[in-house]
Amino acid sequence: MTKNPQPASNEQPATAAVPLALARSRRTTIRLHPADDVVVACYGLTAGDRLDGEGVTVVDPIPSGHKVATRAIAAGERVLRYGQIIGVATRDIAPGAHVHVHNLDMVEFEREFAPAVDARPTEYVPQPATFLGIRRADGRAATRNYIGILSSVNCSATVVQAIAEHFRRDIHPEALADFPNIDGVVPITHGVGCAVDPRGVGLRVLQRTLRGYAQHPNFGAVVAIGLGCETNQLEDLMEVDLSAVDRPVVGFNMQDVGGTAKSIRRGIELVTGLLPEVNDVRRVPVPAAELIVGLQCGGSDGYSGITANPALGAAVDRLVRHGGTAILSETPEIYGAEHLLARRAHTPAVAGRLLDRFAWWQEYAHRMQAELNNNPSAGNKAGGLTTVLEKSLGGVSKGGSTDLMEVYEYAERVREHGLVFMDTPGFDPVSATGQVAGGANLICFTTGRGSAYGCQPTPSLKLASNNELWLRQREDIDINCGDIVSGFSTVDEVGERIFQRMLSCASGERSVSELLGYGQNEFVPWQLSAVM
Repeated sequence: MTKNPQPASNEQPATAAVPLALARSRRTTIRLHPADDVVVACYGLTAGDRLDGEGVTVVDPIPSGHKVATRAIAAGERVLRYGQIIGVATRDIAPGAHVHVHNLDMVEFEREFAPAVDARPTEYVPQPATFLGIRRADGRAATRNYIGILSSVNCSATVVQAIAEHFRRDIHPEALADFPNIDGVVPITHGVGCAVDPRGVGLRVLQRTLRGYAQHPNFGAVVAIGLGCETNQLEDLMEVDLSAVDRPVVGFNMQDVGGTAKSIRRGIELVTGLLPEVNDVRRVPVPAAELIVGLQCGGSDGYSGITANPALGAAVDRLVRHGGTAILSETPEIYGAEHLLARRAHTPAVAGRLLDRFAWWQEYAHRMQAELNNNPSAGNKAGGLTTVLEKSLGGVSKGGSTDLMEVYEYAERVREHGLVFMDTPGFDPVSATGQVAGGANLICFTTGRGSAYGCQPTPSLKLASNNELWLRQREDIDINCGDIVSGFSTVDEVGERIFQRMLSCASGERSVSELLGYGQNEFVPWQLSAVM
């Protein structure tokens, strides 16, 4: 059985941070915690429908995935879902009424922080699972075998793209025909690299991100290309950390080679020369402990926190018990649930590092004249989510229930095993870019509305939160978690499916986003600098 989240105040006893196991029966609604003031509609309800086990008659039309009140709620009263505060009623709400943006709003409240009080030793499995991975000379395991073409600055992006396109199997199948062990040639381009403070945090973060990609085990070789006069000098990028990389890393500046056309030819020559060496790999059994899985959610809906996210959390618990690593991120979309993560921190010091990142975000949002409660998006609201608190409580369940072992800054190399946290924005491509730079060799991405995303060099698995999305966009989705709502599967059963798919995808089985060709435009590093 899965467990419940800790309450936000002393009103309820503390419990673990995932929803109750869901019964195998047809039902009108789902209750996530005994203390909740709302339940979630399993399908569209109409006035006069009775709610199973609630003794309440519906008084408003309730869209699928949306909330319905189970008691009278007075204006100004706090409303609970997951046993946690998700907002305050802006008007009186009758039992059976639709609870959404028209009568529920964001509320700030005092979190009850108890760092590390729920930390527990992990019970590791006696015989860890394996996958078929590629063992690099530095000991790290790869799940794919690409060649990367990195641009130091936006000015070299066109050259980088042209070189990579020369080796695309769908355009020039002959280019890699003799190299079946190479997954492809990936352009890593971006829109920055110049007109920034050479000593500023923005350039440091960009360089850390690019180095993380250049060092990533899923690249068998890397060619880095600069213009020559940019702030992000190729020499600075390559000489600091890349000398220790065990795979070929070469580079040049366009101005030194003689311009665009000559640079494209030079790049094609370099890649062509690297092909035999990069192709000379084979897959071998690798412990699941070598998996580093980035956790993402995008286009979330009212079901995400009931099905796909907790099911992914169940898979993460399995991964951790097998010695692997999962990276929870998207700091602004954990806002309002950070106290739950702090309770699970391995030590009070880890909890302190987590809370320091949230303090930084409060200051950052204030400086940028923004608010952390600017979520959910229009699509999230259409799917049933009302406040960032509600979204965060569902999002944090992706992290399962084991201890939070460490906290990392954006694109920092992840070295700790178990569940870790990386500070990133909530925007999925930016967040995933940081995770990949940190070493993620697999991504699991939940969605309720149908996010379109893929990643190279790291494969991405897409998880649907509801059956309607699965039927509508089946070619975009790897795993359907909607049968949890239908009652045909439990959270734990779907978690096992996800874990097994992690292993098969890491072993080389293509995800649907790979089959669709996603991943060559999704490198989006976090831009923190002022552009001068």
